[in-house]
Amino acid sequence: MSFNDPIAELLTKMRNAGMAKHRYVDIHLSKMKVSILKILKEKGFIANYLIDENKKKIRIFLKYSKNRNSVMKGLQRVSKPGLRKYVRYDEIPVVLGGMGISILSTSQGILDGNKARHDKIGGELLCYVW
Repeated sequence: MSFNDPIAELLTKMRNAGMAKHRYVDIHLSKMKVSILKILKEKGFIANYLIDENKKKIRIFLKYSKNRNSVMKGLQRVSKPGLRKYVRYDEIPVVLGGMGISILSTSQGILDGNKARHDKIGGELLCYVW
């Protein structure tokens, strides 16, 4: 199945796998998805991810609490292919009072909101994760 929006595909598959309490989920490989997953792993929203270059797949291992609740409570796509959302560095939103993160596509690559705000870099607001 082909998707027009690879980031929405990533977020939807992770959201669905988390609600179904799957241990991992497989998605198609792209550099942008790997950059987003790197941020999610650094911030503790996923356990790990493995890249299979031969099959062009990424296996994402989801993270759960002790009573088997997903660490990621929500994922929301902000900028869509039909309506892009750009923000300056001083307009980058704080998600749930700092409990969540916003992910941006900037001239310096894919960054989380705090890093972009610190470096004074604006860009396309891709998604919120909490």
